[in-house]
Amino acid sequence: MAGLATSGLAASAAAAASSRTTPKTTFLDITREPSFVTAYEGLDHPRVLARSALGWDASGIRVRTHIENRDVAVYLSAPYGRPTHVHLRWNEVVAESLLVVADAWERSYGDLRWTFLVPDRVMPWYFMTADTYSIHAYGVKTGAGSLCFWQLDPDGVSLWLNVSNGGSGVELGERELLAATIVSRRGEPGEKPAVAAAAFCGMMCEGPRTGPRFLYGTNDWYYAYGKNTAQGIIGDAELIASVSPSNTERPFTVIDDGWKNKAAYPDMAALAQAIRTRGVRPGLWIRPLQAPADTAEALLLPKERMSWADPAFDPTLPEALEAALDTVRAAIGWSYELIKHDYTTYELFGQWGFQMNAQPALPGWSFHDRGKTNAEIIREFYASIRRTAGERTVILGCNTIGHLAAGFFEAARIGDDTSGQIWERTRRNGVNALAYRLPQHRKFFLVDADCVPITTMTPWSFNRQWLDLIARSGTVLFVSPQPAAVGSEQRAALRRAIRTLLSAGDDARPLDWQLSTPGRWQFGEVKRSYDWYGRSGAWPFGI
Repeated sequence: MAGLATSGLAASAAAAASSRTTPKTTFLDITREPSFVTAYEGLDHPRVLARSALGWDASGIRVRTHIENRDVAVYLSAPYGRPTHVHLRWNEVVAESLLVVADAWERSYGDLRWTFLVPDRVMPWYFMTADTYSIHAYGVKTGAGSLCFWQLDPDGVSLWLNVSNGGSGVELGERELLAATIVSRRGEPGEKPAVAAAAFCGMMCEGPRTGPRFLYGTNDWYYAYGKNTAQGIIGDAELIASVSPSNTERPFTVIDDGWKNKAAYPDMAALAQAIRTRGVRPGLWIRPLQAPADTAEALLLPKERMSWADPAFDPTLPEALEAALDTVRAAIGWSYELIKHDYTTYELFGQWGFQMNAQPALPGWSFHDRGKTNAEIIREFYASIRRTAGERTVILGCNTIGHLAAGFFEAARIGDDTSGQIWERTRRNGVNALAYRLPQHRKFFLVDADCVPITTMTPWSFNRQWLDLIARSGTVLFVSPQPAAVGSEQRAALRRAIRTLLSAGDDARPLDWQLSTPGRWQFGEVKRSYDWYGRSGAWPFGI
């Protein structure tokens, strides 16, 4: 990340500055009272709130702010209304030459990058700006009571707080909701972008959950895609045991989707024990909110959330929540030591993160319990998984919302799937996610940029580099080793990568952060270059 402010892209941004008056500093003062506030009971029913001694009021809706130590806590009360959104606006002169990077709703999808100002761009959770000297950062603390996104234009900053229940207004009753706590960080001139970004992630999350120092092992998905067997899983465990040091944290073998096939997996408890006897810790992928086809409709989320979405349990119903948690209980009962839970954001809202834009939930439906916001419902569901799994179980969230998962889970997938079939998908999703969400590592949780596939369908020349990068970054390292693709060269590379991982520090950073998939990286005093494209360049067609 070092040198972003002097990169060619930043120089172009400086040259593109308009004739508008340039502020003395590009830092934006948003840790103050907003210029105005608008509440919505549906986007077609705005309520412009008037300033009062107690906050901002109109039609039974009140927003108040509390400023302490430069943090701005935003509270919402609506005893007689059903608000869906709150829009806070700060009028500021924004330098048009700024470069801007932002986060994503849940996993990223190869779409994280620095850009010029895009006024209608939805920037979930936090964003950072770069001028020719400094990196400044703005966001909300983790664990917010609303789904938050930012916008930035030449005349100011907007923060939108989605306080909906499903796609309808929330019924708060007499309680006051802490919707979000706003924080910002003024960067120092010449400060390394990696330092600035990681420091800001630390400001947003005051209580990350600590887990294993390093998390690594196998996951069968990218060579088996659900068509594995118990014997194949044992083979994975034997492989990872053979290339891992014996005197350090033990690796995991995670069984991915497909294990409910009783013919292929006749005894899940016995399989966990077989993995453990090989010196490897057993892990299991689950999809807790997916409801069986014969589930009573009263326990399900309404079809209106997305007509083609699979049936899913409504976690605000106690009976449905308990049914969803049964898969967690089963995994713990079989003595699995890691749970990877997936699809929960899609299950709840019927959309993937790249489809959400400004509306994580489509309008026109609600949860059974209408008294909580979507963010509160998600946090309570994550907390329920944590309680059910127990304190000793490692939890890896996939398709989860990092800003709401922080503090509950030891690790989280930060990008969409890599691939054991098409290398381009690994480049777009994996490298991009690692480069732009690496600052969250150990600040929110351990970040997982997804597996290193070792398959006959993807070039080893690329996967070998992906393996090396993840190992040197010190982040979560899982490999998908197709037996036919693992020879002596691959075994030696795995052995080197695991030893590199177990000695890695927390000082990895991309040096060409202005690219969507950086190829030049630094680890402490060591610099390495990676070739993600080969002679042919990037694949321009769909993946």
